[in-house]
Order: sequence, then structure tokens, then C-alpha cells
Amino acid sequence: MGNLYPLLMLPGFDPRPWGTLDLSPIYPNHKFEEKIGEAWLSGDDCKVANGPLTGKTLSQLSEEYQRELVGDAARDPGRFPLLLKFLFPHEKLSVQVHPDDEQAQRVGQPWGKTECWYIAHAKPGAQIALGLKAGVTALQLEEAIHQKRAEEVLNWINVYAGDMIYVAGGTVHTLGPGSVVVETQQQSDTTYRLYDYGRPRELHLKNGMAAVKEKVKSGKVVRPAPEQIRGSKNRHAPLVGAPYFVVDMFEAKEPLELATRDDSGRSSVQILVAVEGCGVIEAAGMDPVTLAKGDAVVVPACVRNFGVRPQWALEFLRAYVPGKPLPEPETRM
Repeated sequence: MGNLYPLLMLPGFDPRPWGTLDLSPIYPNHKFEEKIGEAWLSGDDCKVANGPLTGKTLSQLSEEYQRELVGDAARDPGRFPLLLKFLFPHEKLSVQVHPDDEQAQRVGQPWGKTECWYIAHAKPGAQIALGLKAGVTALQLEEAIHQKRAEEVLNWINVYAGDMIYVAGGTVHTLGPGSVVVETQQQSDTTYRLYDYGRPRELHLKNGMAAVKEKVKSGKVVRPAPEQIRGSKNRHAPLVGAPYFVVDMFEAKEPLELATRDDSGRSSVQILVAVEGCGVIEAAGMDPVTLAKGDAVVVPACVRNFGVRPQWALEFLRAYVPGKPLPEPETRM
């Protein structure tokens, strides 16, 4: 195991023109002088904030520890598999598309970017655009882009706190204002911007249109209601199971035991993100780590078993790589 232990990550705040100065729903004590669009939690360049590995990035640790950190289920032993981040859209994001694995590999990237969005907060009327309207072709989308009316051909849907949205690679999409989103995705930053409302940013129409799929399995994930964990006051809600990631929600009111292996017997690094409350992550022989709203803790695969002890109450997401092949989730628009 070397000297791996649960790693508290330092958020990386990324300015974006569609962001906001007010991140108080998640980071009430942070003040910013430029608009922040994203808070990166487990990107390659995100740094550890606790213990002997303080200042090390996840890419450095993945190269050094490989399967001890990322687990058996990750495709690449030397690359951290999942990127989680908060999104704070205050204006519309660009209309964009991410390639799937096949399209990414055609342009020399190791993998594509399938993602999902957990809607942590949403104001009334908050919307996203996901895919094309029924009957709209990729050619018609391209024509609409040149005619500066791309928004008209997109499929806009209302979103509410607690929704989980699956966004398969190849899906044209954008976020409207009024929500706070936790995004879980393949560890890739390949984004093709198709339309940006006249903002002076580069568009990527050639590669972007090549990546667009007219039919995708994206949408709101159809999932069961949260369940009480037997013998406790804690609740567990499976949010999405997909080929690249599994994301669950836990509402913990008393100590909770978790593991880095799923029912396949294979291990995966676990990424825990607190969306409400505070708690402590504990593992045998290791220093406890506090997990508060807005924080992420990376639990290395080699830790095997760990506990979550809430301080009054803690609501957190857990993301990991599934140990067995999973199909795309059932969704609706």
C-alpha cells in the first residue's frame, strides 16, 4: 500500500465567461474577483491538501502508484479515471459536443468524454439542452449554426434538484443558467464548441460535427427512489450505472461502512463529494479526513474498507469505475 491514504483534494477554480462571482450554494466562504464556472475536484492537475502527499497531483500519484490508487477496474493503470467537478452556470454555456471513444481515437486522444450531471440546486425554470429536436439532422444543425439559430434546433428540458442527467459522447448539449451541477465524466477535457452566441471564442466545427450523433441514449436517468439502509437511519440512492462510471447518493445520519470493491470483486478508486453537511472519512491505521460541503476526498483502491462518520448529517455523492461491464442507463427526455 505504500503511503496512500484518503486524499482531501484542493478545488481548482476555473474562470469561465458564463460563470458567476457567487458560489455560495457550495462555497459560501470563498470570494472571487472573476466569474468562476467550474470547480475541479479530481482532474489530473488537482492537488492533494492533506498528509505527506500534500501538493502532489492526481496525475503524479496515478503514475507512481498505478493500480494501488486507481484499482483493477480502471482501463489505464497510470491515469486517474474520473473527473468530478462542480459547474456554476450563470449564463448559457456554449453549444458543444464531446467525442465518444471511437471518434476521440481517430484524432489521437486515448478516450472520449461521456459524462453525467447531478443537479444539486436548481432555480425555477432552469433548463438544459440535450440532443437535437426530433427529426433534426446533423446537417440541419450545421445550417442552423451558420444562421446563428442553433438554439432553435436543440431539445430543451426543465431540470430540478435531484435529477441525474446522462450525456453520452456525441450528444450536442448545453447548460442554461440557474442550476448548480456535479459533473462526473471520463478523464478527458476534449470539448468541441459548436456555437457560442457571438462570444469571441474559437469554434471547432470540423471535429465537432464529425463527433455529433443524431440518436443517443442521453436523458434524465430513470432510477429507483432512495432506500433506507437496513438497520440504520442512512439512505442510499443509486443515481446512475453506466459503462464508464457509477454514481450513488448517500444521506448519512450515523456511521456508514463502504468498500473500494463492488459486487464484481474488482476494485476502484472512490471519489466522495459532499453536497450538504459535514463528516469524517476513516480507515484503519490512517488519519481521519474531514469532508465538508464542496470538498472531495479520493479513497485509493488499496484502502479496501473505510467508514463515513457524519457530523450531525452528511449528503454526499460517491463515484467509481464499475468492475463489470454495464449498459447505458435507461433514460427519458
